[in-house]
Amino acid sequence: MSADFGLDLAVLDRDGALEEARAGLSRRSFFVGVAAGAGGLLLYRGTDAPAQTAADIDVLNYALVLEYLQAAFYTEAEQAKAIKGRAGEAASTVGAVERAHVKAFLDALGSKAVKRPQFDFQGVTEEPRAFLKTAVAFEDLAVAAYKGEAPKLQTPAIITTALGIHTVEARHAAWMRYLYGIRPAVNAFDEPRTRPEINKIVRETGFVTSTPQTRSSQAPRYTG
Repeated sequence: MSADFGLDLAVLDRDGALEEARAGLSRRSFFVGVAAGAGGLLLYRGTDAPAQTAADIDVLNYALVLEYLQAAFYTEAEQAKAIKGRAGEAASTVGAVERAHVKAFLDALGSKAVKRPQFDFQGVTEEPRAFLKTAVAFEDLAVAAYKGEAPKLQTPAIITTALGIHTVEARHAAWMRYLYGIRPAVNAFDEPRTRPEINKIVRETGFVTSTPQTRSSQAPRYTG
């Protein structure tokens, strides 16, 4: 938690983002960077796939669930069409990236991939401030999760790809933090979070549900 801003990730209150232009990145170069991050997994299919240990598969599936969550969140925001301006553009850009991450993990895991959960985002995809606040919490959560799980990976090629996605998630977090209006980077060092910590935070949001619902008929369910 940041004492400077009184923000607590567990209650979805860490927010903001670094605008693409401020980082000196064009939209094209942003997508090139994303492609480099996800490309490793996308290339690992069939006979070309590196041998995956049980530990690798476990971590990849754990990361896949987090990517499902993020992809569902941004996709619903895009389809609801309630988030406008720079936040709307960010939702569209980041949503495409998160869906690419999901596809990359599905391609890498094949039949070993876990199924997508159902989600109910309880209206936060329809209100700009709530959307940005939740977006930063999700992106910060993903960065901490990748950092916490990376040491468990055992295959060098998979480690390289995971690190590539980790840096993209960090850029997402900075972007959303800037858009929400707080510092993109507060601390000199980021701490990892353990899997039980991450699972507890996700569970407490109430966003994962067996029966997906929305508070508005204008907010469609995640369709992939």
